[in-house]
Formats: sequence, structure tokens, C-alpha cells
Amino acid sequence: MTALRVRLAATDALARAGALELLARAGIAVDPAAAPVTLAAGGTVEEALDATADPGDRPVMVLADTFAPAGVLRAVRTGVSVLLHARRTTTDQLVAAVHSARHGDGRLPSEVLVRLLSGPEPAAVTAPRTLTARQTAVLTLMADGHGNAAIARSLSCSEHTVKNVIYELMARLQVRNRSHAVARAVRAGLI
Repeated sequence: MTALRVRLAATDALARAGALELLARAGIAVDPAAAPVTLAAGGTVEEALDATADPGDRPVMVLADTFAPAGVLRAVRTGVSVLLHARRTTTDQLVAAVHSARHGDGRLPSEVLVRLLSGPEPAAVTAPRTLTARQTAVLTLMADGHGNAAIARSLSCSEHTVKNVIYELMARLQVRNRSHAVARAVRAGLI
């Protein structure tokens, strides 16, 4: 089994030290060149995002102490699908989160997701009034945390079909990642 690796971007020495300690306990190596995922660490989500000036084509995870709604929205809009509390994340959760980020799945702390969903929807973006039965089924399974393979098995279709449906959903809901799609669908009452 290949060892997990991340690229680490931190705003300051304290955030970097905390992230390095958590990564070491989880057995995850820091590899700036070959890591498939960037872990951005900071006191706030905004600070962590500012530390990742150029993540390249790597998925970005955020490890922060404070989650303001504006910062979380900024993270979701820029494509971040994994947000973790610096002090509450266990090593097992960190390992699972790295796997999720590598595969494009989202992870948000439940209290952050609840606050995000309870906020007002930006006026410029409106969700469609209805979805097809297949889109609704895929979105519901995504909301339950299932990956593409599990969704395909559950719906008796191919992973390729699931990817196409997710692509259509992203365009229709005007979102950038799975977490944002679920959040917008919940707010709009689509699921």
C-alpha cells in the first residue's frame, strides 16, 4: 500500500507546527513535489486559503481553528471540498479526509455545514426548481456521503453514468464541487 502524502501550505509557524504534528501522528508524509493533495493550514479558513497561492491541479483541504461563514463560502466557491477543525480532527478522520480529497469527495464538519445551510443563498445564483429522478437519486446518495462507485452500485448503473449525472448537476446547480451541490440542493428543497 502506498503511503499517503500531502503538500503542506501554512500561514505561519504555529499553524505549520500543528499540521505537521497531526500529519505525523496519522502517518501522512509531507511531499511538496509529488503529493496529490494540498493541505492548507491556518487559524481561519481565509488564512489557510491565502497560504495556497498556487495549488496547481491538486485538490485542496483546509485545516483551521475558526470557520466563519464567509470563509467557508469562499473555500467552497474556490473548489475546496474538505474542511477540518485543527483541534478536533482525529488521525483516522485526517486519513479519511485525504482519501476523500484525492477522489473529489467532500467533507465538512457538521456544525459548519449547518451554519452554511442556514445562511442566505446569494441572490445572483438560483437553483433550478426540479431535477430529474436520476439527478435527485445521485444527489441524495452524494449527500449521504457515498462515492461514485457506491452510487453506481446502488442505482444499478455504471460509474461513467454517475460521473455524467454529477457533471450535469454541477452545471445545472452552478456549483464547483460535491459539497456545494449538496448545500445548494438542500437550501432549494431539492433533496
